[in-house]
Amino acid sequence: MGQIIRIGTRESQLAVWQATQVKELLAQHGYTAELVYIKSEGDIDLKTPLYEMGVQGIFTRSLDLALLNNTIDIAVHSMKDVPTQLPKGIIQAAVLPRGPVKDLLVWKGDWSMVNGEWIMPGKAEQQIATSSIRRKAQWLNKFPSSQIHNLRGNVNTRLRKLKEEDWDGAIFAAAGLERINLRPENSIELDWMLPAPAQGAIMVVCREEDSYALDACVHFNDADTDFCTKIERDFLRALMGGCSTPISAYAEMKDDEIHFKGNILSLDGKQKAEFEITMPVWEATDMGSYAAEQILNHGGQAIADSIQHAAK
Repeated sequence: MGQIIRIGTRESQLAVWQATQVKELLAQHGYTAELVYIKSEGDIDLKTPLYEMGVQGIFTRSLDLALLNNTIDIAVHSMKDVPTQLPKGIIQAAVLPRGPVKDLLVWKGDWSMVNGEWIMPGKAEQQIATSSIRRKAQWLNKFPSSQIHNLRGNVNTRLRKLKEEDWDGAIFAAAGLERINLRPENSIELDWMLPAPAQGAIMVVCREEDSYALDACVHFNDADTDFCTKIERDFLRALMGGCSTPISAYAEMKDDEIHFKGNILSLDGKQKAEFEITMPVWEATDMGSYAAEQILNHGGQAIADSIQHAAK
C-alpha cells in the first residue's frame, strides 16, 4: 500500500464536491487519498465585500499554509480564486477538464424575454446581488440604473439570502450551482457576460519537491483546459488584476484554433475596453500577454490607472 495523499479542501459543499472528484481520480489511478477540511479567510468573514478585503488568495491562503506546513499533500481550488503568482514552494500539479463557464442570473419577480433580452419590463432600477466586482461592473455597464447589493457566503447561503431579501435577482457561476445540483429553474445564462479568468476550472496544487503527489496528479491533468486557462491567467497577470479589478477573459479551443475575448471595466461599469482575437493553437502560447498589451494600448491603461487611483 502506497502513501495516503492528504487532500486539503474548504468545507463548503462545492469545495468538498471538487475535492471528492480529485480523490476519485486518484483512486482510478491506484492512489489512496483522504480529505482534510480547512477554513479559509474568505469563509470566515462573510460580510465584507471581496473587493474591500483588498487581498488576493483569501480563499486559498489557508490551504497554501497547510501545504507548506506539511499537514496536507495537495490542495484543490476553484481556479478563478487562485492568484496568478503561486506562493514560493507550491506548484500547479493538475487542472481538471473545465466545467460550465457562464454566469447565471437567478431571478425573482416579473422577468421576461423582450427583443432577445431577459429584463423586467417597466422597472429600470433592478435590485441585483453579487459579491463580484467583475459581475457588478458588467451588469452596470449593460443596466446602469440598477442597484447592486453585496452578497457573500457559499452558494447555499447566497440562494437562501436571495429568497429572504427584496432583490430582483442574484448572479452566480453556473459551475458552482450545477456541480452540486442547486441550479434553480428560475435561472438564465448571461451569454453577454464574460467570465472571470479560469472560471469553471479546478486546479490542484502541491509542494514543489513532492514528486509523489505530482506524479499522481499528472495522470488526470487536462492539457486543453491547462492551455486555455494559462492564456486567461497570463492576461490577468499582465493587467495586474485580482479580485479587486473588473477583468474578464475566456479562451476557447476549437478545431486547432484558440478564440480569446477579454475586457477590463471601470468600477462603475461606465468605461470598458475589450479585445478579441483568434489564432492557431501553435501560435497562441503568448496570446494572453499579447491581448493584455492590446487592451492597455486601446483604453485599458486609463481604466487600470483610475482603479489604482481609487484604491489609494
